[in-house]
Amino acid sequence: MTWFVCIAIALTATAVVLLVFPLLRPGRSALDSPREANALVYRDQFKELERDLEIGTLTSEQYTLARAELERRLLDDVERGAQGATGGSASARRTALSVAMALPVAAAGLYWYLGNPQALTAPKRAAVDASSISAEQFKQMTEKLAARMQSKPDDPVGWMMLGRAYKALERYPDAVEALQHAEKLAPGNPEVLVEYAEALALNRAGNLDGEPTRLLDRALKISPDDQKALTLAGTAAFGRKDYASAVRYWEHLQGSVPADSELARALSSGISEAKARAAGKAPGASQTPRQPDAAKTVSGEVRLSPALAASAAPDDAVFVFAWAAEGPRMPLAVLRKQVKDLPLRFELNDSMAMTPGRELSSVERVVVGARVSKSGSATPQAGDLQGTSEVIKPGARGVLVTIDSAVR
Repeated sequence: MTWFVCIAIALTATAVVLLVFPLLRPGRSALDSPREANALVYRDQFKELERDLEIGTLTSEQYTLARAELERRLLDDVERGAQGATGGSASARRTALSVAMALPVAAAGLYWYLGNPQALTAPKRAAVDASSISAEQFKQMTEKLAARMQSKPDDPVGWMMLGRAYKALERYPDAVEALQHAEKLAPGNPEVLVEYAEALALNRAGNLDGEPTRLLDRALKISPDDQKALTLAGTAAFGRKDYASAVRYWEHLQGSVPADSELARALSSGISEAKARAAGKAPGASQTPRQPDAAKTVSGEVRLSPALAASAAPDDAVFVFAWAAEGPRMPLAVLRKQVKDLPLRFELNDSMAMTPGRELSSVERVVVGARVSKSGSATPQAGDLQGTSEVIKPGARGVLVTIDSAVR
């Protein structure tokens, strides 16, 4: 508060000085220029009288009378100018005093009316570090947001935030419902359309066909350069073997991302593979199959918490997957086993990628997760069991994933 007040006073004082100083400054006044102009006019008129006398246009008597009249007018103007200068000086001082008094008062009044005076005495609050929020705190925040949206159902931004939160919690059906509300309230918002399309796809184990693709097409008509929309649209096109469209979307995006970024490397890989497939050169058809990059392989062990052992049947499916720590949570690699295989030694590599160009080796940081699915579907459902690792780098060994919580 003290710093704010000091800065405000300093700025106000500076403004007062800049406005008042020219009014009080001695020297040339605003009347100087007109007086000088009048003097030049009279001087020219005196010269004309002398010239007329010399060439005989005026007689001596006429010259004397004309000069006397000109001198009288000059004296009158000088006297009026002096009075104006005196009055102008007094007026300038009065104006300066008024400005000096009125400006600080007006500034304070405007801040009191338009600003936030309470902030001057508000206690300081430390900025919230998002990385310090625990999973349980995030869940609580999400539930509070969900409760607020019940009382404010006409807020599209709130529904979109809730949908994103549900996606982060892997509650995909809830995310779809929230983003469906947002899309109805803001059908022309490209960000909402893209988030809704992604939620639908995640709820269908990453399948972008059908409604997700239609939503992405709508978003790109409104915002042709939307990076997330272009990424997902290219992935959808690749999945339906429309390689030309995939290349078009990804090349459009490639021109707007830093060349040394993870996304640029993934796009370059995806574009190359799409072009090869479009030319009939599918990997392995006429080339040596590409071997997984051992330096980018992630390996470790999945365990089931003893506290949840009774909740899982031996034949229940177990999905082990990895996704990028930043960006869309589309799986980069997926492995399927059963509960009876636990504890499970696993290895995830580029050969397990769901989409070309989106492999483990294309990102810098990943998270490994495991889920026991009672339905056998990769889409999480209430009652499934899950667990995740810390954020790691591709190439990590000895990664431990403990399935220790239930999907709600």
